[in-house]
Amino acid sequence: MPSTYTAKYTKISSGYMGQLVEWPEVVTEGQTLEECRELLKDALREMLLAYRQQGREIPLGGALFEQVAIET
Repeated sequence: MPSTYTAKYTKISSGYMGQLVEWPEVVTEGQTLEECRELLKDALREMLLAYRQQGREIPLGGALFEQVAIET
């Protein structure tokens, strides 16, 4: 069954940093947003494999985030 995780991308001097909100240990960087997305998927696959091999519990994905607007 497919799982979904929430990615957060931050612009940095060398390109973009990507990190999973529900699993902050899954983090990577890429020169472009597209490259960062692909590298983040690869990092997630590697982390899933490592956790399974170690018998560790895999964090659940599927978080829902929304922006809240307020006048300041």
